[in-house]
Amino acid sequence: MKKILLIVLAILVVAGLVTFMVIKQQSGYTKVLTAKLVRQDLATIVSGTGQIKPKTYVNLGATAMGRVTHLYVKEGDKVKKGETVASIENVQQEASVAGQQAAISAAKTDIASYVAAEKTAEANLEHAKADLEQKKLDWDRAQGLYKAGIMAKQDYDAKKAAYDTDMASVSQAVAQLNQAKAQTDSQRGHMQTQQATLRANEDLLNRTIAIAPFDGIVTNEPIREGETVVEGIQNAQGSTLMTLADMSVITAEVKVDETDIVNIKAGQPADVTVDALPGKVFKGHVTLVGDQAILRSTGIATSQSTTGTEEAKDFKVVITLDSPSDDLRPGLSTTAKITTAQKPSVLALPIQALTMHSPETPNAGSGKVEAATSGKPAKEQQGVYVIDKDAHGKLRAKFVPVTTGITGATDIEVLTGLQQGQEIVTGPYKTLRGLKDGALVKRDTVKVVLPSQASS
Repeated sequence: MKKILLIVLAILVVAGLVTFMVIKQQSGYTKVLTAKLVRQDLATIVSGTGQIKPKTYVNLGATAMGRVTHLYVKEGDKVKKGETVASIENVQQEASVAGQQAAISAAKTDIASYVAAEKTAEANLEHAKADLEQKKLDWDRAQGLYKAGIMAKQDYDAKKAAYDTDMASVSQAVAQLNQAKAQTDSQRGHMQTQQATLRANEDLLNRTIAIAPFDGIVTNEPIREGETVVEGIQNAQGSTLMTLADMSVITAEVKVDETDIVNIKAGQPADVTVDALPGKVFKGHVTLVGDQAILRSTGIATSQSTTGTEEAKDFKVVITLDSPSDDLRPGLSTTAKITTAQKPSVLALPIQALTMHSPETPNAGSGKVEAATSGKPAKEQQGVYVIDKDAHGKLRAKFVPVTTGITGATDIEVLTGLQQGQEIVTGPYKTLRGLKDGALVKRDTVKVVLPSQASS
């Protein structure tokens, strides 16, 4: 039994010595997470939320007062351009049109009779001219005979009287023809007036029928059959029959945070997802970037707000979908991811690896310090800690200043300061912020999945 106790005691002593040597060997080392720099495609994404909106929509307002007799479509129905979508009672308008059409028909009959009278007057004039021509020949012959003393004075006077009578008859026939033409022209003028009145009456009748101005979908129908509508200001209660949306061009109107709006430009590509259609991604491009800031709490533009309270603001961004779907409906909630910058095969590092370091102090996590000579705050540098071996083969963290480019979801582009394949310190966060330039480090054996690795 004593022998067994001695063996156990010896084992404990050996274990204690091993533990002591390990702790002593690891004293002064800092465990860190590391990663190697690689090249990858990088894109800067700006997100915004909003809703689906048609590029064009119209409120079909009532253009005549009366009771709605028919609604041929309901909310959600698709309509074609020129299709009748609603009608209002039109008894008076139809009667006016029918009465005016009858008046025009009578006017046409009157014109026909006046044209016939005109033709009769023309025939009478031709007859009077023929008689006059005959009477003129008789008169000319009578003048010769009378001068030769062959014709009696009584006969001579009779020929002259017959000629003068026919002259008067021709003048009378001309006057009658002109009168007939004037009556015809007057009646034609009256008919044109009647036709103008008919067009006005037909317009009033057409106002009782609502026609779809384009292919679209009915998005709102506040009126029911039997209700009375009135002409009035647009969107006033009782004046709107329905709202039609042109779904041939669909947009996603989203709000983007004020810190990201400066990077958004027209033409940038975007991926749009709709909450009601999971799994579908619609490609689009930015077509409008708003220049008015919108208060996030109220949705009112800052130019219209009377409060002076500082609060978060958004800007409106409109994205036109390249290939819209028939499943889309106005008002559906949507999220847009806009690609503001994109570069292929760039050297990138995890964003969490970046830290600020002051050259005047070896401790990068101590914040700003006073420079020894000037008394001014030391200027901090942006950079990362690179894993490097010293002369004894020990791993040390060396601070290297870097300049960066575009920022992705979890990684950021490296422009200068690093090379592909270099190993850098990526965490843990608290360790990285308190790490000293030149500190002894060792790689953490615990496998930690970084956000950048998870996304790739």
